Amino acid sequence: MDISKISINEIDNIIKKHHEFFKDSIPLIASENLTSVAVRRCYVSDFGHRYAEGKVGERFYQGCKYVDDIEGAAIQLTKKLFGVEHANVQPISGVVANIAAFFALTKPGDNIVSISVPAGGHISHDRFSAAGIRGLKVSHYPYDAEKLEIDIDATRKMVLGMEPKPRLFILGSSLILFPQPVREISELAQEIGASLMYDASHVLGLIAGKKFQDPMKEGADLLTGSTHKTFFGPQRAIILSKPELAKKVDYSVFPGVLSNHHINTLTGYVISVLEMMEFGQQYASQIVKNAKRLGEKMHELGFSVLGADRGFTESHQIAIDVTEFGGGDPVANKLERINIILNKNLLPYDDINSSGNPSGIRIGVQEITRVGMKEEDMDILADIIWKAVKDIKSEKDLKEEVIEFKKNYQTIKYTFEESPAYAVLNVH
Repeated sequence: MDISKISINEIDNIIKKHHEFFKDSIPLIASENLTSVAVRRCYVSDFGHRYAEGKVGERFYQGCKYVDDIEGAAIQLTKKLFGVEHANVQPISGVVANIAAFFALTKPGDNIVSISVPAGGHISHDRFSAAGIRGLKVSHYPYDAEKLEIDIDATRKMVLGMEPKPRLFILGSSLILFPQPVREISELAQEIGASLMYDASHVLGLIAGKKFQDPMKEGADLLTGSTHKTFFGPQRAIILSKPELAKKVDYSVFPGVLSNHHINTLTGYVISVLEMMEFGQQYASQIVKNAKRLGEKMHELGFSVLGADRGFTESHQIAIDVTEFGGGDPVANKLERINIILNKNLLPYDDINSSGNPSGIRIGVQEITRVGMKEEDMDILADIIWKAVKDIKSEKDLKEEVIEFKKNYQTIKYTFEESPAYAVLNVH
């Protein structure tokens, strides 16, 4: 494409092509989801033109009385949904929420403990990203790659031998198949006067739907979470915290890491919370059923699915070692050619330097669950993936099979008004 000659019509055409591509594809990226049309309509409202620096009732600009209504509702509904005393709904992404948490809970030079990236930790928790930019010194939990869990005894031994002691422990992962030891790490944190933060970005909707652990009730001091993965919302984030951290959290968010906080998507978030209150438990339950079934079926076909002895998963994700098929990169590319969209992924026993072609792929079922897929559809999906990586059928035939299969799943479910999932929103 000659970018120098790009036009509005060409941009419209690119948007339409993108929508058509996903309409004909099976999206399995674990960090993505669809929003309902009711949520999307908020994006193009006049709220998208406005600033609202400050807190509800304490703005630095005039003209915010209706913004206060929206943000006030967002705060109260979030507190009710998660059963917490304090919620900040202003962060515009999960990483922004994490950076705000680092500001609230640490100072430069502090030691922190997080999960390594190969073991599933998010890049923002590590020394080469947001944590490092904050000036934090990062140690990693001892991790049992076979059991897919943090080694608590080894962690305790490591921490008690550290000087100075860690100020912050981080739990929550980008690759997260099972609940993590919140109670145990919380007790260790209390013993040494540290805090515990849980990054719930991937499992926020499962927590809201009561199908995963509840970190705040298990002892976490603070929880961050993206609102668009297993949750029904737009791409932004929230922070939940114990009430004694409320002032630190709020100040760290504003003016700490943001000014305006995108009121148009915040408005969509309010609708998504209402959807989650009504449909969240049913949705979360189906997500876990689908993920377990897909893991089981892929295992039966011959894939090396992690966590087989633990039921494969308790979340929306499954992880598969595809070393025998050339590694995560060629497998992900091959599947994209037949319109199955997922990502290569480091596995706990990988070296971080192998990220270009790691051992694994990661699959998330939250979007295909949102358009109505059930357990029997996971059997079909597993079979298509198996045929692709084993070269049992041609890519051309498999792509046609995917497109035909997807035709039955074009409507957003678990919402007050079902609507087309991949249609271009008409705002004229």
